[in-house]
Amino acid sequence: MQYSRLQLVQFDRARRRAVMDHETAVSQAREIADRILAPAARQNDKDARFSSEAVAALGSAGLLGMMLPTEVGGSALGPRTLAAIIATLAEADASAAMVYLMHMCATATIAAARPGAAVVQTLKDIAAGQHLTTLAFSEAGSRSHFWAPVSRAIRSGTNVRITAKKSWVTSAGHAQSYVVSALAPEGKSPTDSTLYLFAAGAPGLSVAGPWDGLGMRANASAPMILEDAEVGSSLQLTDDGAGFKAMLEIVLPLFNLGTSAVALGLCRAAVAGTTAHLKSARFEHLGQTLGEGLPTLRAQLATMQIDTDGLAARVDDLVGHLERPRDTTMLRVLECKASAGDVAIGVTSAAMRVCGGAAFSKHLAIERLFRDAHAGAVMAPTGDVLREFIGKAVLGIPLF
Repeated sequence: MQYSRLQLVQFDRARRRAVMDHETAVSQAREIADRILAPAARQNDKDARFSSEAVAALGSAGLLGMMLPTEVGGSALGPRTLAAIIATLAEADASAAMVYLMHMCATATIAAARPGAAVVQTLKDIAAGQHLTTLAFSEAGSRSHFWAPVSRAIRSGTNVRITAKKSWVTSAGHAQSYVVSALAPEGKSPTDSTLYLFAAGAPGLSVAGPWDGLGMRANASAPMILEDAEVGSSLQLTDDGAGFKAMLEIVLPLFNLGTSAVALGLCRAAVAGTTAHLKSARFEHLGQTLGEGLPTLRAQLATMQIDTDGLAARVDDLVGHLERPRDTTMLRVLECKASAGDVAIGVTSAAMRVCGGAAFSKHLAIERLFRDAHAGAVMAPTGDVLREFIGKAVLGIPLF
């Protein structure tokens, strides 16, 4: 049998995805970060432009489905690879890294769908690099308590109808599907939620407005509206009332790990950018670079490096806990994001001070890193919410 050149290319991509290991996946991410993300990051940030090119490259490299089982075309890689890829992408463009993270969280939720859910083709499309998905959990009425939607699904025969105002939907208008939360039709408490899969373009589903944020400007985190939007039972991902369990056990660990990895990438980029500035900017009248001439700046750079390495160790520790769960795993999940947000703000703030006018005048990428770090820290669950949970956990008080 003769195959076309296109078929041979597709076969080769499928083969490479099937045998992809950790090192190959991270190498692919590095190549995408250097070739596609970094050159466009400044302009995409300025224009609040979603990078479809980045998504296409991640899909072609087999990274959109790298955690999926091999049965649907994935590479069955785990949280260690996820964290490394996200940190690598975030060094070049944190917005693109967040798009990837939200896709991976939604993908994991779809892959864990209840028996009978019609998701196999969606998973195959994701593994083939042809489908971007995302989460639509947060609502204005429950704010940072993303696990407690105020919208409620209304039973309509074997289907349900949902009316909801979703906020902060990353990749809004660009994803091919959305994992949507709503209170179960007979739910009695804020945690009695159910998760559903909506295809882009479904009647009643729309983007409510443009995204124009202070940071993470290129990830299209716009609000979305569901207006009497109907979904069939075959696309109900969890049993009635079991959405909260999926959020807590599937989404939260991956999301907190991923946002911590984004923070790590931002810190690494800030250290690298600051180092380059201290090596290149000069006191011409003294014949010295800034790094040579001002020991105070060297001390601040040292603190930035220490804090970045400390965050890297914390991310590695969380990866270890997710790979080998134990009694302290959920505590580490909560601690990691809370700490990462503070570290990223601290390191990028120090970079702004050390680089001075060159940073504040936007001659360097430091200013974008600073804004992105602040945006990451306020993503739900926020640091304040996480500290409330951590305090309860330490005291033995139920979290909910």
